[in-house]
Amino acid sequence: MTSPPQMLASEADARSFIQEMCDAVAMEKLERFARHIGEENERQNLISARSLNTLWQRHLADSAQLLNHVPRETMDDDGAVWLDLGSGPGLPGLVIAILRPRWSVKLVESRKRRVEFLESCVEDLTLPNCEIFGQRVERLVPFASTVISARAFAPLPSLLKLAKPFSTAATTYVLPKGRSALQELETLGSAQRRLFHVEQSLTDADAGIIVGRTNNSPGRTPC
Repeated sequence: MTSPPQMLASEADARSFIQEMCDAVAMEKLERFARHIGEENERQNLISARSLNTLWQRHLADSAQLLNHVPRETMDDDGAVWLDLGSGPGLPGLVIAILRPRWSVKLVESRKRRVEFLESCVEDLTLPNCEIFGQRVERLVPFASTVISARAFAPLPSLLKLAKPFSTAATTYVLPKGRSALQELETLGSAQRRLFHVEQSLTDADAGIIVGRTNNSPGRTPC
């Protein structure tokens, strides 16, 4: 029988979890990123004020845990392309860019003030592997993505439709959906639903992450 995942029940747990995933350079960048979020949150509502007290658990570790659901061959691929849709304050996109500096991480965010925040973080944290697209995803020229993520971006059917031009048969989706994960999965047709499953979040006992592959190339309709 598979043991239940070890939940991250505190800020200390979250920090320890991330420390095991990265070196001291990445950890220092995450510390700075956390400070940037706190400071910018006084100017614009990046995250809820209440969650600032659990920033590492609710946001940073919540983002970092997505790497647990990426296939081994992708983790070992220095040429991987991670596409984060509706990146907002850089969650999970900037966290991934910090933790995986050899990957190309592309963040899509259409809101001007958030784009400016993301760009300032990329410059300050020295993340040459991270590119910001300050426009709607529908206007982007498609490119093949190894991994696609989206956190609080769109309902699952709409999200998959928007992501389709960037998806190949080898693309992995990691979609944190909170407490609505199972319900959103049920909104897909039965054939498409079989391509995905829900993993337990480590940061919320009631939350799930939708993981899977659409098994389609750009321009094809999922079977």
